[in-house]
Amino acid sequence: MAKAEKKNIVRRADYKPPVFLVDATDLDFDIRDKTTRVRAKLDLRRNPESRDQTAPLLLNGENQKLLGLWLNGKKLGPKDYTLTETTLTIPFVADLAELVIESENEPDKNYALSGLYRAGALLTTQCESEGFRRITYFPDRPDVSSLFRVTIHADKKRYPVLLSNGNRIKGGNEGQGRHFAVWEDPHKKPCYLFALVAGKLDCASTHFTTKSGRRVLIEAYTDPGRKRETRFILDAAQKAMRWDEKTYGLEYDLDRYMMVAVSAFNYGAMENKGLNIFNDTCALGVAETAKDSAIAFFERVVGHEYFHNYTGDRVTCRDWFQLSLKEGLTVFREQEFCADMDSRALERLATVSVMRSQQFAEDASARAHSVRPDAYNAIDNFYTRTIYKKGAEICRMLQTMVGEQGFRKGLRLYLKRHDGSSATCDDFVAAIGEANGIDLTPFMIWYAQAGTPTVKIRTSYDKKAEEYTLRIAQSCPPTPGQKKKKPMPMPIAIGLLDEAGKDMVGTLVLDLRESRETFIIKGVREKPVPSLLRNFSAPVRLDYPFTEAELLFLMANDPDSFNRWDSAQKLFTKYMLAEKELPKAFLEALRVVLRNRKIDDGFKAAMMTPPSETELGLNRRVAGKTIDPAALHATSERAVLEVASYLEDDLRALYLSIAATLDAKASDGKARGSRLLKNLCLSYLSRLGQEEDLAAAYGLAVKSPNMTDKVAGLSILVQRGDAHRKKAALDRFEAQFGGTPTIMDDWFSIQAEARKEDVLKDVRRLAKHPVFTLKNPNRLRALLAVFAANPLGFHAPDGSGYRFIADLIPTIDRLNPHSSTRLLESFMRFKDYEPKRRAMMKAALQKLAKKRGLSANARELIESAVGK
Repeated sequence: MAKAEKKNIVRRADYKPPVFLVDATDLDFDIRDKTTRVRAKLDLRRNPESRDQTAPLLLNGENQKLLGLWLNGKKLGPKDYTLTETTLTIPFVADLAELVIESENEPDKNYALSGLYRAGALLTTQCESEGFRRITYFPDRPDVSSLFRVTIHADKKRYPVLLSNGNRIKGGNEGQGRHFAVWEDPHKKPCYLFALVAGKLDCASTHFTTKSGRRVLIEAYTDPGRKRETRFILDAAQKAMRWDEKTYGLEYDLDRYMMVAVSAFNYGAMENKGLNIFNDTCALGVAETAKDSAIAFFERVVGHEYFHNYTGDRVTCRDWFQLSLKEGLTVFREQEFCADMDSRALERLATVSVMRSQQFAEDASARAHSVRPDAYNAIDNFYTRTIYKKGAEICRMLQTMVGEQGFRKGLRLYLKRHDGSSATCDDFVAAIGEANGIDLTPFMIWYAQAGTPTVKIRTSYDKKAEEYTLRIAQSCPPTPGQKKKKPMPMPIAIGLLDEAGKDMVGTLVLDLRESRETFIIKGVREKPVPSLLRNFSAPVRLDYPFTEAELLFLMANDPDSFNRWDSAQKLFTKYMLAEKELPKAFLEALRVVLRNRKIDDGFKAAMMTPPSETELGLNRRVAGKTIDPAALHATSERAVLEVASYLEDDLRALYLSIAATLDAKASDGKARGSRLLKNLCLSYLSRLGQEEDLAAAYGLAVKSPNMTDKVAGLSILVQRGDAHRKKAALDRFEAQFGGTPTIMDDWFSIQAEARKEDVLKDVRRLAKHPVFTLKNPNRLRALLAVFAANPLGFHAPDGSGYRFIADLIPTIDRLNPHSSTRLLESFMRFKDYEPKRRAMMKAALQKLAKKRGLSANARELIESAVGK
């Protein structure tokens, strides 16, 4: 019987090099109906860099049955090792040794979807961050890399396709209806990048010829019957390979690149070396059944996982505290790729919207943490927007500081210096600095300090001296564990516009380093209108007393697309939080945007979209006020109704014009932008309650051959349609797509996000739907996570929304801690709400805190919010 072991806090300061390295790993999987037997042969070598040359061999292992151990050919007995629920310790291991381990696990009972588990008819794996220890006993840490050889045995009829990392070197029949395949990866990798997939799979393929002339086979595997849905990801893989070669000079290093789409997955995808595994909702679709946002996301997620081949696989992180080293950097590369593939302006606006509505919210919550945390209880809790999105903004600031070519030069130095090994965030920043002759050591505070800084700018103009002065001060509010903040070096990009809207000095990048600094710009011939924080050059809040006239001027004239959009956002926010009617001048400015033929439709849609209620709430908190979700929603709806009423004729004309000319089957970037604007116009018009608009929404929902239109129409009907149309459209959608869970996710989400007081009644009913299951993360997100973001449902004044989600969390947590913690995040900012809701949210957390048997993941979040 294994001994129980308490989960300890892991601290970055306690890092020690591994005692043993694993030069080679030979894995043999014997897949049976209920169990999988794993035989692992590890070629061990004591690490010369280890601080303790006499320490025992410590292996991680969970949720498996140990069957036998052989050290250098000798079978070990129970007295020769110590086994707990999470570790296997063997003393007196020689400096060079061969260890053979036999163990058994049950994939069908692995509802956590970590390690080896069943996803429908497939067996698949997810080993990041600590899933490999559920497969076999191993030093499960990213700084232990090994050469892997994998043999898979299985029933040929049930599992005709057997995949793993690298190259398939042989395979064949074994008799009694069974077969085998042997895979060998020529590159060393940490065990979290290991992958295995077995099952009935269709395969579509294409090729890419690298710049050196090698022909790479690109394969996409799906459940039977879904091969036609792979065109988007096959195209995306080719684009990503071509872009990485052109932009960074990085050529793919294997002869085969495989992608597998699975139905049950905790994340969007995983970058296992040469064998990327994708959540099918993020990879599969055709133009008729995939929304525009999904098609764009397919390209994004394939690009992200492919770019990990170098920034994550070839060079990985030394420990999990360095997670942003691979994720933040790869998100940045993904963003640059998407910008080059479509619209750079729209990509930046989308990125900033996520930062300000989600990452800033995280910074303002009990879960605020630095990009490189100092401690964790469960590393899975740190796959956050701070690690990914803010980590990407750090890379962008570095690029702004050293220039595009300087950044690429530094990245190439980093990859060359650490190829085939693990690295730290310090190593990355040092390489960027060294390649450009700059000491970037002070910049490391961005990895260490949590919170969203506020940059306060005040200006003055001396007409006689032709000097424009900017006095800049920065500050950062306290966050958990960090009461006092140090100044953070950052690039502040600015421009100065003359009265005609012309850029007087281009874009200047001010190097802000101290708490307070003064910058003087000479040769300024007239008093300018400042264009501040261009392209969102640093992830900060900007405090500058713009007048309404200045914001309207910037909205019309600023050559920086981000600031044009942000000026509209600032005006929307100003009026909505003041609960004032939208001024005629602002509404006329929006009319100018709608009528401007030089502005593409996607950018028009962005300019016409007000800030989210989450972002409005954050702005209230910055002003020292609490949040009333229902009141904020009413404010938001009132503003949208004013826009619709004032611009009705323009909105209708634009809607009809686009609807008459746009090809429903077109899915390129221009078509996606036009469709977005068209449906935004109809959404505005539907607020007016006119029959023709609701009839148009019904027509989209039931007749359009385009899924984006169907979902847009259905959303309008659920929000504002009459009961008959709403039911008819929902029933028709269910009848048409009830057998396709990934499409039904939209059906669930549309109803869960309905802004009505009795939405919980619908959510309870939908939770009993045959397609819904607590065991699938996609279904959970589609219904429960969407409801938890609904200001009128989750934040119902009687607390019923809080109780509903909180009561489900223990059950979900037992199945899958990843999913439970996502729902817990909805409670993390309870202190920001008005007293009654704050008390109810806190009570729900305190009740959960008393539950026994919660995962370390859930316990860590609850304790960070309400204490132990």
